Parts: sequence; structure tokens; C-alpha cells
Amino acid sequence: MAMERPNHTPFAFGMAPHPQQPNYALVPYSHQPSYDPSMASTPHPQQPNYSLVPYSQQPSYDPSTPQPQQASYDPSAPQHQQPGYPPMPMAPQPQQPGYAPFPGQPMPNPTPPPPLASCPVTVIGQQFCAPYPVDLTISEKSLSIGEGNFTVTDVNGNIIFQVKGVMFSLFDKRVLRDVAGNPLVTLRQKTLTAHRRWEVYRGESTELLFSVKKSSIIQFTTNLHVFLASNTTKDVCDFKIKGSWGERSCVVYHGNTKNILAQMHKKYNIQSVLFGKDSFGVTVYPNIDYAFIVALIVILYEINMDRSGKD
Repeated sequence: MAMERPNHTPFAFGMAPHPQQPNYALVPYSHQPSYDPSMASTPHPQQPNYSLVPYSQQPSYDPSTPQPQQASYDPSAPQHQQPGYPPMPMAPQPQQPGYAPFPGQPMPNPTPPPPLASCPVTVIGQQFCAPYPVDLTISEKSLSIGEGNFTVTDVNGNIIFQVKGVMFSLFDKRVLRDVAGNPLVTLRQKTLTAHRRWEVYRGESTELLFSVKKSSIIQFTTNLHVFLASNTTKDVCDFKIKGSWGERSCVVYHGNTKNILAQMHKKYNIQSVLFGKDSFGVTVYPNIDYAFIVALIVILYEINMDRSGKD
């Protein structure tokens, strides 16, 4: 009676079928034809009581029965795809659709990118429209006389604009200048207005470019309407600023749409911590006049920081 050969899986010892010897398998010494009990005290160096024995020398060897784990060995296939190995399911990766960090957890919906303006927006100058997003930092000057003085820098720390207040003036005015000191626009607050209206003129002239006002007299969140000079009826605003001044964040929209022109958030640096001066990070999306966006952020600051008592 032939001794039944035990079913030894390669996983039992963490070894793969030998790729160069297709007719070999792991068989205990005690089941081998030449087994000598007196030699049992000499264990196999790595797998006690086991050695590699050809199938033809095994007690239960049947030449007519193909060996499932050896007959169809493919040296080009990965180890886990060889016959006799259980399939190894591939875990989904975080970047793949359908990935959830924990079993049973609902798959979060990906956040769609914000809708951007479909056409270029130029108010102050075409030279301030870039075909790529522009990141700016607007910092209130720490050692300056008076309020409303700002420095605007790019991602490399280069100064591209400066905003300076006009002292000894009948009006509350700010002038946005380029790095060479040339006036780009003048921001002027209108007096005796309940909506805190500001008007912006080209350079230091009287050519009106746009105006900004609060959407309502009493506000708990930031909501400003921007009207171009060509919009004489002012029934619908050309641009809108919405956000939370308490969090120092806002979004600039194109009219009453959801198309985003720029976003602002609070930045923390040495000046803001030591001197209590505000600093804002602004991202201006492609083909949007970033000088125009800077002027809007300065007006937003002035409206919210105005201590005149008018609301």
C-alpha cells in the first residue's frame, strides 16, 4: 500500500517551487524511500526533517499524474501567479478611484476645482494680466507714519507694488504705485455715504475706473459690490467680494456668477506677530488684472478698518 504523500504547500515554509528543477518537491525524511531512522538526529539546515527529493523517488509517485505545482511553471510569470499559489489581491491605491482609507468608510467625493473666469479681466492695465496664477503677499508696513501703507511682493519677495496714504488731504486717499514709483491708480473714499463707497481713478487723474461699496448698510459678513465706470445704471454689479473679515479671507467673483477671479487669506509672519500688522496672501487666477485685485483688497481693508463711526 502506497503511503499517501502529504500536501505540502510552498507557503508552509515561505519557499517557492524550485524554478530550475520542475520535478522536485519538499518531502519529509520519514516518507522518503531511503529514510534511515538512525540519521534522524541530523536535521536539515533550514527546514528540519525535510529535503528535496525527486517525484520519481517518492513512495506515492505516479508518473501518469501531472504535478499541479510544477508541471506548468512559467519562469517569466511573477511568483504569486505560479500554479499552486493562492491569488494575491491588489489593494487599491489612494490615487485610484474607489479608494477608501478604512473598510466600510464612504468614499469622499473629490473636490472640484473652482470655476474660473472664462475671459480675461483687464481694468488697470493689460501688462498686469499673466497667463498663469499669480501669488502675491500684501503686507501692512510696520514702521510707517499713518495707516493704509502696504507693500506688495511676489513669491520671490520682490516688491512689485506699494500703496501709500496721502497725508494732509481733505479726502481719505491711497495711491497704488509700481516698483518705479509711478502712480497706477488713486483710491479715494467718498464722504457722507452710508455704504462706505470708494472710487478709483487712473493714476492721479480724474478718470474714474471703478467704484466699490458695501452691498448693504449693516453687514455681519463681508459683501462688497464693484461697479465699472461704464456701468452707469448700477443695477447689477460687475464684480463681487465675499468672505469673512474676522478670518481675514475673501473671494473675488465675476459679477453675480460663481466664477472666481482671486482668493485672499490671512498670512502670519514676523510683522503680524510682533507689530500686529496685517499680512494677506492673495492668489490671482490666470488672465486677471492683479493690480486691480490688489486695489480691491486695499479697499476691503479700509472699509473694515474704518474707525469713522459710519456704518
